[in-house]
Amino acid sequence: MKDEFYPYRKCIKFIKIIVFVRNKVGMWRLSVVRHKARSDKSHLEEFKFKRREQERVLRQARRDKQLVSKRLMQEDDEEDDDDGAMDTAADVLSKEQVTELFRRVQHSGEERVNHLRTLRKALRSPDTQLIFIKLENSMQALVGLLSGSNAHCQLEAAHCLFLLSHSPNPATGLACLPATPYLLTYLCGQSDKFTALCLYTLGNLCAESEAVREKLLAQGIVPALTSCLQRHNLAVVEAAGFTLSQLLQTKDAAANIVPPVLASGLTLHLLAGLQPAPDYGMGAAIECAWCLHYLVCSTADSETLSALGAVSKCSSLLITLGGAVASGNTEEGVELLVWPLLRALGNLLSGCRSEGLQGQLRDSRLLPALCVLAQAFLKPHPALARESLWVLNNLTAGPSVFCSAVLFLNLVPALIQLLPFSKGINCMVLQVLGNVAYLGKEYCTQLSRAGLLPALCATLKMADPEVVTLSLEVLAMMLTHSSEVAEEFTKLMGLPLLEAIQYNSQGEMRLRASYILDHYLTAHSQLKVDTPAL
Repeated sequence: MKDEFYPYRKCIKFIKIIVFVRNKVGMWRLSVVRHKARSDKSHLEEFKFKRREQERVLRQARRDKQLVSKRLMQEDDEEDDDDGAMDTAADVLSKEQVTELFRRVQHSGEERVNHLRTLRKALRSPDTQLIFIKLENSMQALVGLLSGSNAHCQLEAAHCLFLLSHSPNPATGLACLPATPYLLTYLCGQSDKFTALCLYTLGNLCAESEAVREKLLAQGIVPALTSCLQRHNLAVVEAAGFTLSQLLQTKDAAANIVPPVLASGLTLHLLAGLQPAPDYGMGAAIECAWCLHYLVCSTADSETLSALGAVSKCSSLLITLGGAVASGNTEEGVELLVWPLLRALGNLLSGCRSEGLQGQLRDSRLLPALCVLAQAFLKPHPALARESLWVLNNLTAGPSVFCSAVLFLNLVPALIQLLPFSKGINCMVLQVLGNVAYLGKEYCTQLSRAGLLPALCATLKMADPEVVTLSLEVLAMMLTHSSEVAEEFTKLMGLPLLEAIQYNSQGEMRLRASYILDHYLTAHSQLKVDTPAL
């Protein structure tokens, strides 16, 4: 007997098959969404890794581009105008004239000091310097006068050695080697002026000659500099800082100079030299800040320097300088102090662990101070503005508390104002904003409320590929964490911008634009239409 309900049961079975297939399709779509979330997380980790790699390369580039320099001192006008001193500064003496002048210097008598002063002026010429060091026994005689008992002859001989130390010819520096033990001995003398002269001479000598540096280390230059940095005379502290910076920025510093410097306790005296008080003197603070920067660049042990208070000291002084810049109450040349402080702090931040970083940085005023410095130096020193943003980038790449502070202190609008500026400034701003967006939905929501999406629409139109790529990265993170961002971005006519990038560019930019369109915008709208109701 034929089952009269067979067609109905067959229809029901067919409907069940359709439902099963549709359910499977829905599950597959959900699995696609979950996979997309995992791939987005991987993309964010890639962004963070790339940022760290860029910081490593940037730090190494700064280290490689450091250049040694030599220092000239202003000589007293009254000494140049003394009777009996010939003005030969503009004239190059012949070999015969130099030989005759040296013969007069060798003769004893009251005129020796005047002859030394004449020789001192003649040695301002590099050609005369080479003639002098090639004369037989010339350097031995000069060192003999330096180590003698006549104070006036000592001073003039020291001035002659200082001028020779400034020579660009390496042979001149090597010729001064016999004088280094006496120059080091005189660093503990009572005359601050004479001590500073000896320090600058030593700093010039060790700038280019590895042989001189090895000898100075063996003779105890590090303990001598430690003692000089504790002197109360600012000129001596500045000169000691200069000499130490010459040692620390040489190629062999990491292996030969930094270990004895760290072991000597000298770092504490450098930090003590970073005085924010206006009456302390800019010169000494500048030299101490450069020394700290070179120390940070030459050692991988940022934790040790941080434990000594380097991070808190640099940040405190930058806060003070930021306040002074904001009020317009700064000395001329304040950027010379801001430079090394930013570089030292930025490299310290990149090498410190998060927990140590939070312990050292407890004053949230550092973040607005960095924004103030970036805005103040934007036109006169754009590279310095970029350095300020680089430090802010390193801060926000660490503990999330600093990203929260960026939002809490309402710094996002100030950062957005810097996006139209080139020379790497807008790239640094985008990295900072990317650090904030990386932390999740609430952060992205607040960035959107602060007006970031319209600003990104503007940066996506820029001609700089790096700016466009970073803008796409920040946009992708915001779309990942917030569905509201997709709707707002669409209202801002962001889709045509991405499509233009997709069709008019190549490489990474094209891939990123396509990824955003397929995974966040076009695919998202299709999913809402096609997904069956549960």
